[in-house]
Amino acid sequence: MLIALLTDLHANREALTACLTHAEQQKATQYAFLGDLVGYGADPAWVLDTVMDYASRGAYVLMGNHDIALLEDDRKGMNPVAYQVVEWTRAQLSAEHLAFIRNLPYRIELQDLLLVHANAWAPEKWEYVDGVMEAARSMHACKAHITFCGHVHLPTLYHMTLTSKTGEFSPAPDNSIPLSKQRRWLVIPGSVGQPRDGNPAACYATFDTVTLELTYFRVPYDAETAAEKIIAAGLPSSLALRLISGQ
Repeated sequence: MLIALLTDLHANREALTACLTHAEQQKATQYAFLGDLVGYGADPAWVLDTVMDYASRGAYVLMGNHDIALLEDDRKGMNPVAYQVVEWTRAQLSAEHLAFIRNLPYRIELQDLLLVHANAWAPEKWEYVDGVMEAARSMHACKAHITFCGHVHLPTLYHMTLTSKTGEFSPAPDNSIPLSKQRRWLVIPGSVGQPRDGNPAACYATFDTVTLELTYFRVPYDAETAAEKIIAAGLPSSLALRLISGQ
């Protein structure tokens, strides 16, 4: 089975379309959406409709912090820009969209694989895996051979030896990486809808459950159109500039 791993879609129709098309070309047979389907972008309803369609055909879908924010009245921890987008996004969605979000899980276990949005030690708390210490904590918190998570918008790969020595690797796109059973792994595919590493191309990854090969991809898309939609919707212009710069 070849799983396409897509996370932090952030209501970016153009980026998601490009990644799904690319995944089909790679002959992906399963899809996993690791949360933050909405937030920041101008097409939340379209993105949710698309993910819901994939879910109806067996795709895995997780809850993200921007998703659950739509269901909460108290969002004190959210920055003003994100708060404004949540309010706008909620007005764009139907009761069916909100019901779908309400039923999303925080974690999904697939034999020796674990899917989470933020981390494995407390997925509902939204703490980041943004370094070796946090990656080790996440891997120690579960029994999975490989953990896939989002939340961090930078494509990263962590590995842990049998003696718990943990290392970090910045993967190059389009290169197949064998995930040895002699180590444990934590995979962050990067963001589909809002890359932040200086490269505006969308990020996603595939994983072959038979060969245990992981491949990261960068997919160019029409970021200019996505940015124009953000401005036309009256959302903060900083979100549009971020798509163009990839920052």
